[in-house]
Amino acid sequence: MRKHLLLATALGTMMLGVLPIATVAAATHSTAKKSAVLTVGKAGGKAVKRGAILKASLAKGPTAKLVQPGTTNGVTCKRSSVTDRVTRNPPSPGLARELLTKQTFDKCSSSGIAGVTGVKSVAVVGTPYRTTISGAGPHPIVLFKARTRLTLKTVIGTIDCTFAAAKLKGTASNVGNVDIFKDQNFHLLSGSAACPKSGSFSATFGPVTRWVPGLYGGL
Repeated sequence: MRKHLLLATALGTMMLGVLPIATVAAATHSTAKKSAVLTVGKAGGKAVKRGAILKASLAKGPTAKLVQPGTTNGVTCKRSSVTDRVTRNPPSPGLARELLTKQTFDKCSSSGIAGVTGVKSVAVVGTPYRTTISGAGPHPIVLFKARTRLTLKTVIGTIDCTFAAAKLKGTASNVGNVDIFKDQNFHLLSGSAACPKSGSFSATFGPVTRWVPGLYGGL
């Protein structure tokens, strides 16, 4: 069973896996026969229902990064959160499906980008994004048609740079209930001539939790 985790600038899925706490219940990802791909509390536990809302933030310590390939030059965000909705949760080793409906980025900064003095905002565009999570190890995650817009500060004003990726691939782990995305490539879709022409995205999200409406007003 595998825990499901939501990700990324345009990125990811979610992992579930700890016991219910107050307004949230963690979920897990399972490889046990006849167990659903996404379960609550433990591998082989109760199946996450279709329509369930899953949430995750950056794992403690790591940051979300979109950098120029082969360098450390780019944008780093210390905060990010994602929200997914489960649309299919079959028995393992099938493919669970989700829609990434929302992702936010905050506390972002830039380094090493010529002419750029800071980051005004980072936003995903064109949601929802279709996502699949495999019930078979090593529990690959695929997020389709992701797009992220960076609004960067320069010495002459702000510029918008929109990056796109046909697929973002990650791995889900029940250890820490995290989803890991590493060195996933984006290309510049539109923007100023001053925008970087490509970017490489890395982030770890988790633990993923199931949002339970109505309890203490939800999250």
